[in-house]
Amino acid sequence: MSGDEFATGRIHAARYRQIGAAFRRHGLGFVSGMLGLDRVIPRRRSPGTFATAGIAAEAPGHLRAALEELGPTFIKLGQLLSTRSDLLPPAFIAELAKLQDAAPPVPPERIRAVIRGELGAEPESMFASFEDRPLASASIGQAHAATLRDGTPVVVKVRKPGAVQQVQVDLEILQNLAVRATRAWGFARDIDAVAVVDEFATTIRAELDYLQEGRNAERFWQNFEADASVVIPRVYWEFTTSRVLTLERMTGMNVADAVALDEAGVDRGLVARRGAQIVLKMIFEDRFFHADLHPGNLFIHDDSTLALIDFGMVGVIGGELRGHLARLFIAMVRGDAEMLASALIDVATTSASIDRMTLRDDLRPFLGRYRLRSVRQTPFAKMLAELFTILRGNRVRLPRELILLFKALLLIEALAIRLDPEFRLGEALTPYAERLSWERLRMSALAKRIARSSVDVGELALDLPGIVRRLVDAADTTGFQVHLRAAELEPLVQRTERIGNRLVAGMIGAALITGVGGLVAGERRWRSWEGGMLGAGLTTIGSIAAYLAWTARRRRFR
Repeated sequence: MSGDEFATGRIHAARYRQIGAAFRRHGLGFVSGMLGLDRVIPRRRSPGTFATAGIAAEAPGHLRAALEELGPTFIKLGQLLSTRSDLLPPAFIAELAKLQDAAPPVPPERIRAVIRGELGAEPESMFASFEDRPLASASIGQAHAATLRDGTPVVVKVRKPGAVQQVQVDLEILQNLAVRATRAWGFARDIDAVAVVDEFATTIRAELDYLQEGRNAERFWQNFEADASVVIPRVYWEFTTSRVLTLERMTGMNVADAVALDEAGVDRGLVARRGAQIVLKMIFEDRFFHADLHPGNLFIHDDSTLALIDFGMVGVIGGELRGHLARLFIAMVRGDAEMLASALIDVATTSASIDRMTLRDDLRPFLGRYRLRSVRQTPFAKMLAELFTILRGNRVRLPRELILLFKALLLIEALAIRLDPEFRLGEALTPYAERLSWERLRMSALAKRIARSSVDVGELALDLPGIVRRLVDAADTTGFQVHLRAAELEPLVQRTERIGNRLVAGMIGAALITGVGGLVAGERRWRSWEGGMLGAGLTTIGSIAAYLAWTARRRRFR
């Protein structure tokens, strides 16, 4: 073993001991034992196993305390889990939401060393001013106020020395522990602990890279460049690296400061509506949204404009997820439990099997209470809490992007209601939901789905010669006999003819819809003819169907 490997092994062993000791110290001894951590910590009686209801009731608080003691990576993990209502019960979600990503500041000389190493000069030679006292200090980085030579106030975010190394060690340990937990604990298997930790590793590694956060901020700036109601900070790339991020400094009033807002004459109802519109535009139009818009990441100006900061956590809505969203909305508008169960199973990332009938039966009373036909009055926080309870009971785990989307909606609803108690997110959401649902039914979208199906048919056609060849080889090798009576042959011929007729009709109909959909979607000049072409196409398909029905009837009466 090399010196570096030996040192790494010692670091891991020491960290395992710290984790095991922290769990036991906070009444989570059973977790330590299940993960095999008792072997690396001093032998002593475990303080508890949560066998009684009283101890179980205290488990969320004990878990939060243990994660706080274990430092930045585990605090971040707890914060991620606080958004996963599909995985954990409400008591754990509420307790983990209290985790604050705050840490003692790093001494100024160490921060200056990072800036010097990354940007090649002392802060004073690049900025007109630089404050050694940080504006904020988190587990991974801290922010300092500065001023550019042209007088522009900026914030310089600096990643703390050693942060990457500590996070990397903790991620390796967490991934190992997730594997152990999955083998020893049914709950860990149900939530797919390995996948949860992998998702967390992807998220926290992205947050470590300030270049990625800068790119996120710039993309938001471009998306809202023409919108005067929102301000996104500009990125100063000449003073930005993977460890240092320099952004235009945002200031303003806090959402929670009702007195300051009223004294400034801010229209709180207008701000609530603007905030909702900003988030809904991100989700449904830009398909790229801020996933951590809590009160600390949003400022309100005297003119009721909003300023956003902290772009480390974002969500992206891809084409496939957008289709799933449309199905979810359509099912909820219709109150169709069967369709909603199918849509949730299709979007789920759960490795465990899901009982479709049980899920459908659990969703039926839920839809009876929260049909989106009355979406304007829907209390989304309560609705999603009940939905997540159903998902947990049926072991349905949703993808990260969908969870982030729900989190973004819940955060903006909470912020808006704090500003205006009469606010209803459903009123702002309704037109987007309707538009998303109609998109799924548009002719061009239908044509695309048929085109995708035609690819499968084409692949089957390509495979058909090979299948026939294997059948012939099997016949040559082992031989087989087929016995047919004349009386049995006629039904077989009729069935074959019906199948052939339907296949031909389907191919003609698919080609017609694909062609019309392609013309309408791809050529603007044809869009005014969309209604006429659709009518002609449906007439042609109806004629083909009538012909097939007539020929089938004629054969039946021969």
